[in-house]
Amino acid sequence: MKFSMTTDTRYDYIIVGAGSAGCVLANRLTEDGQHNVLLLEAGGTDKSIFIQMPTALSYPMNTARYAWQFHTEGEPYLDGRSMHCPRGKVLGGSSSINGMVYVRGHACDFDEWSEKGAVGWGYQQCLPYFKKAETWVNGSDDYRGGSGPLFTCNGNDMKLNPLYQAFIDAGEDAGYPTTDDYNGYRQEGFGAMHMTVKAGVRASTSNAYLREAMKRPNLTLISGVLTRKVIMDGKRAVGIEYEKMGSEKSGRVIHATANKEVILAAGSIGSPHLLQLSGVGPAKVLEEAGVKLVHDLPGVGENLQDHLEVYFQYHCKQPITLNGKLNLVSKGLIGARWMLLKDGLGATNHFESCGFIRSREGLKWPNIQYHFLPAAMRYDGGKAIDGHGFQVHVGPNKPQSRGRVWITSADPKAKPSILFNYISTDQDKQDWRDCIRLTREIMKQPALDPFRGDEIQPGEQVVNDKEVDRWVRENVESAYHPSCTCKIGADEDSMAVLDTQCRVRGIEALRVVDSSIFPTIPNGNLNAPTIMVAEKAADMILGKQPLPDAGVEVWIDPDWQQRQRLGSPKRDVN
Repeated sequence: MKFSMTTDTRYDYIIVGAGSAGCVLANRLTEDGQHNVLLLEAGGTDKSIFIQMPTALSYPMNTARYAWQFHTEGEPYLDGRSMHCPRGKVLGGSSSINGMVYVRGHACDFDEWSEKGAVGWGYQQCLPYFKKAETWVNGSDDYRGGSGPLFTCNGNDMKLNPLYQAFIDAGEDAGYPTTDDYNGYRQEGFGAMHMTVKAGVRASTSNAYLREAMKRPNLTLISGVLTRKVIMDGKRAVGIEYEKMGSEKSGRVIHATANKEVILAAGSIGSPHLLQLSGVGPAKVLEEAGVKLVHDLPGVGENLQDHLEVYFQYHCKQPITLNGKLNLVSKGLIGARWMLLKDGLGATNHFESCGFIRSREGLKWPNIQYHFLPAAMRYDGGKAIDGHGFQVHVGPNKPQSRGRVWITSADPKAKPSILFNYISTDQDKQDWRDCIRLTREIMKQPALDPFRGDEIQPGEQVVNDKEVDRWVRENVESAYHPSCTCKIGADEDSMAVLDTQCRVRGIEALRVVDSSIFPTIPNGNLNAPTIMVAEKAADMILGKQPLPDAGVEVWIDPDWQQRQRLGSPKRDVN
């Protein structure tokens, strides 16, 4: 692999963004040795203990060195709050700063994509690429991969804290099923949670894909650069304009030419922003920003979706939680053990059990997700509780609310305007009310009786709809899953940015491959489906035949149209 700036600036493919998708593409497009690829990344090295040690996950996300520290405009339905929206700015992108949770989404999410115009992106077509990407710790089967670059596991297998299993048992007490593998035949229910960790180290796409690709002479990686725009010849993408940052060459503008294609993999904020900087997007938005219009494509930056969550917290009656490990001595011991052995509490993200449930009648698949944590704390620098506690991160996963990403200036250094319009619909408000009620019901089941102390938040005083609505507005946080801003869609969909091959409509030789291409947000965390998208798109770019359909069955409740939710409580909980 070439690192330095060279006089040869012609490549077959140029990829913008060495993140969750870009690292996959860099690997797959160079593995046969036939194509010269340039990979551009704004950030730098990921060789930091705070990135590689799973338990340190909150540090890179909140550090300007490793993440774009975006914030939204005042959210009108959250009392005007500006919400944090960090995006990876480092090798591996957001896969190097995320929580490492591995959730593919429900099979119906991908069938929904197909129904909305992303033909060829149904579950049976996507599953083979999930499997291609993965090595599951328990080996391959009809649903899981056994020889892919990305390693997935359950961290410490729930062995280091009894609260993980108690949470699963509480879900069962409340009348819900358990699931042996929510990434397999059945998502719905409670069970062990999976993570992208290999031998105690974060399995980012940088570690899983890019490290191998960097050994190849046909890949050129240039980091520490700001991509300014896509260079157009009429309505054909012919290259990239970028500048070096943070060195003696800062400000030097360089052009690189793509003989075949330019591929934007800059994420759901970066990719629409770059398209708009390049003159591709809603005409009015570009005109107000002072950007010359190349192609009026109204869907660029629209359809923005995200997951929100709250931290449902309780005091713990037994001194067994991670709150007892937050002092400097304990942290030092955990870190030292990890550095020596790559195991113990440093080798997990601590989200080792989870749940997926439906909140109301008429839902075909789950819409609420739980991440259980044996600690009561925050991830934004806020102080942990005194004493011991535990919490579950919970929120509705299929919001109706839609937002946008708009360019504000022709200056590529100017941050875009981001607005999610969180909880703007009546159904989204009701989903949150149901979420709080059902979560409290689960957390008060007998399985947690030996551990559960007083409710810290929301607090027993938060009961009626008005109180719940207010508390959610004041306390909800992003789960950091922005997506859907350059969606794939049908030809007749005026808001579709991409065709089913991830090609930008109306522009030749330009594709987008990242989480922005989703038509709708999946029921789960976004790293796994983003990697799948890149695997599938790589075959499209290279003109390969797609992998054969999976032809598997998935579990869907036959009574889903009548059932409010799966199961019913075994006891009343007031």
